[in-house]
Amino acid sequence: MAHLAKIGSLQQKHRRQRLQPTIKPPVPLASLFCLVVAISDGDTLTARCGTPGAYQQVKVRIAAIDAPESRQAFGQKARQHLAQLCFRQRATLQPVDEDSYGRMVAQVRCGGTDVATAQVRAGMAWVYTPYASSYPHLAPLQRSAQAQHAGLWSQKRPLAPWDYRHRHRR
Repeated sequence: MAHLAKIGSLQQKHRRQRLQPTIKPPVPLASLFCLVVAISDGDTLTARCGTPGAYQQVKVRIAAIDAPESRQAFGQKARQHLAQLCFRQRATLQPVDEDSYGRMVAQVRCGGTDVATAQVRAGMAWVYTPYASSYPHLAPLQRSAQAQHAGLWSQKRPLAPWDYRHRHRR
């Protein structure tokens, strides 16, 4: 429970300061055991963590990947694939960072499956370049998905989510 309180205070601090994320925190937090209660898109979910009577909902950005945006080609398919993996499933979260929106960035396992690996392998997400060196197993999986024209790689010219966001800024 102390870890959840620490995460809550970190989220409040970062919301106030709007700090840019770091790639690696100085001290990793302990794993959290949660239930996935919502899927926002192909790389973000909401989990209920803690014990009965002391649950806390945590918005989680999956570390090392960037999935298509909801309105982007393959955005809904990426979300559906993540839902098949995780929705209403027990998840293990290993926090690694916090993003500028106050979301926990974590390695996520649902039912024993590494979610970042599954999304990249299925062609439902790109390897997120700033984290690539910390997750070297993902780049070969992305190359394999590209070669097999899996998921978003079936498009003639897939648009990376960071480019999509840049083009569609409000």
